Amino acid sequence: MLGDRAYGSAAHRQLLRWSDIEPVLARRGTGHGSGLGTQRYVVEQALAAIHQNRRLKVRYDKRADIHQAFPTLACIKVCCNRILND
Repeated sequence: MLGDRAYGSAAHRQLLRWSDIEPVLARRGTGHGSGLGTQRYVVEQALAAIHQNRRLKVRYDKRADIHQAFPTLACIKVCCNRILND
């Protein structure tokens, strides 16, 4: 899991390790430029592209299985756009 200095405490790291998640968190007091920001940027941009769809922001569907179809479709849309634009 990638995270910034706000999540770099020992308690957060221990909780992640307890959950079998490898923490990749910037440590407090270290200089900037560790490279985590460039990796987090990719994830944040992908999530922003998925959440551009209004139907995902405002849940209109009452059934969970129907609602789950729309994030899947949004991911397909993001992948197709990336393939076509590259």
